[in-house]
Amino acid sequence: MDALAVVESFGAAWAEHDLEATLALVSDDCVFDSTGPAPDGIRHVGRDAIRCAWQPIFDDSNARFEPEETFCAGDRVVQLWRYTWADGHVRGVDVFRVRDNKVAEKLSYVKG
Repeated sequence: MDALAVVESFGAAWAEHDLEATLALVSDDCVFDSTGPAPDGIRHVGRDAIRCAWQPIFDDSNARFEPEETFCAGDRVVQLWRYTWADGHVRGVDVFRVRDNKVAEKLSYVKG
């Protein structure tokens, strides 16, 4: 798969609230930089740490992630998105790095 296809598969699993399928698409040493707390967020490294960070999001049945625009440059994929939950929404961007058909890095930023 190319980098764009990996991120699209990742997004489809995320949209289904399927944490196991989503984690299957990240590398063992994946780095996830979360959007909060401000100003720098928290860096999570490895599947176990990422599972802990994402579990509350996947458990919220009201949460929806909607890609607005996605583009690829080599092993990097940039995706603008809107994240909605019961009481509101936020818009942001993820910068992914794909390695060996897995997400190896997901750096997340929000409009503030």
